[in-house]
Amino acid sequence: MKVLRFTLNKQQSTLTTLFIEDDNSELSITLPYEYIRVFSPNQPKAKGNEIALITHKKQVNIIRIESVAKHGSRFIFDDGDSTIYGHDFLLDIAKNHDLYWQEYLNKLKESGHSREAMIDFKQL
Repeated sequence: MKVLRFTLNKQQSTLTTLFIEDDNSELSITLPYEYIRVFSPNQPKAKGNEIALITHKKQVNIIRIESVAKHGSRFIFDDGDSTIYGHDFLLDIAKNHDLYWQEYLNKLKESGHSREAMIDFKQL
């Protein structure tokens, strides 16, 4: 499996990823920027070495994507985050979107935090 193409949709704040499977079949998956950002593979650690919850990213944007070797891509977000996402990791969070998103929303509610941005982001 590898990524053939990324398409950023700034209007809808979504990323469409076109994968090619080992049997040459194509799979196109669209994910919101916020979802990709909160499921960063480099999430900070909280107390007790558990993964910290990433919050307040509802209005985050992807500025650009850079190729890194043959199995990953660096996503650069407008909040300053710059993380390498392995293509297998992207496929996993795409295929498990509904499950992972609901778990995230439950944790967010339990923590008392919000998806809403803490400050307004404006594109110049």
